[in-house]
Amino acid sequence: MSNELHVIFGTGPLGKFTARELVKHGYHVRMVNRSGKTGGMPAEVEIVAGDAYDLQKNIAVTKGAAVVYQCAQPLYYEWAEKFPRFQKAILDAVTQNGARLVMGDNLYMYGDTHGQPLREDMPYQPHTKKGKTRAEMAQAVMDAHASGKVRVAIGRASNFFGPEDHAVTDLAIRPALLGKTINLIGKMDQPHTFSYVADFGRLLATLGTHDEAFGQIWFTPSPAPVTQAELVNMIEREIGKPVKIMLGGPAMMRFLGLFNPMIRETVEMMYEWTGPFIVDTSKAEKAFGLQGTPLPLALKETVAWLREDMASL
Repeated sequence: MSNELHVIFGTGPLGKFTARELVKHGYHVRMVNRSGKTGGMPAEVEIVAGDAYDLQKNIAVTKGAAVVYQCAQPLYYEWAEKFPRFQKAILDAVTQNGARLVMGDNLYMYGDTHGQPLREDMPYQPHTKKGKTRAEMAQAVMDAHASGKVRVAIGRASNFFGPEDHAVTDLAIRPALLGKTINLIGKMDQPHTFSYVADFGRLLATLGTHDEAFGQIWFTPSPAPVTQAELVNMIEREIGKPVKIMLGGPAMMRFLGLFNPMIRETVEMMYEWTGPFIVDTSKAEKAFGLQGTPLPLALKETVAWLREDMASL
């Protein structure tokens, strides 16, 4: 048990599950978002208002921290313009305060591996705008680590879902409970690794509390890949009724993107959904003894949270 301070930027699903895991192990957790408010967290978690673009505020909210976790991000369609500046303001504050930094990241920088399982030691080969942004950002923090300025660990996950999530969960699971059509993209028959957000948070908390994790990249332990068709079958079994599906291909997504900037940004990432997208998560499993939550259990917990969330509306 320790009362050392761990600061988390972002109160979305990843930040919340990282915080819960740290609290379980006795750490003092401070979460930072724009409003200084969030729900569903243990009473001992401190929530403070901040602005991740503001270096001086970042220095103030991370003062005294042993570890800082970057779990926040700009709007999806603002990444190229804003995300590097956002990250730099956090990185510079962490460096000034002598804390360690754990980054919550994704897999865009590896590009299309044409079915080859993704591994942490693969070279970055981004061919999308957002993949290039993520690659540059990851290189910047690892360069800072290599130069001795700050100790950094990076945790990455595949497309994640779970309680608190309003992306995949709201598109593919919440509508099913309401008897509405769920929205999927790409192809239904390609194997895909899905990560559970609770497992992603558990990984980041583990990285932040293990010295040997720093200077390295780690993938979130995740269950074996399934096709979207298999995932839908699991959802149907969990909710006890058939699910209606709308499947968006590249042409449809490009058309819809004319009217919606969020959809427009998904078009370049379609390769994740039109071919195999498989992630080898064995490194963290072997190093830390972590295991991905089985998909049926992850769906059960997600559906239970959704039912509670909808009942409170």
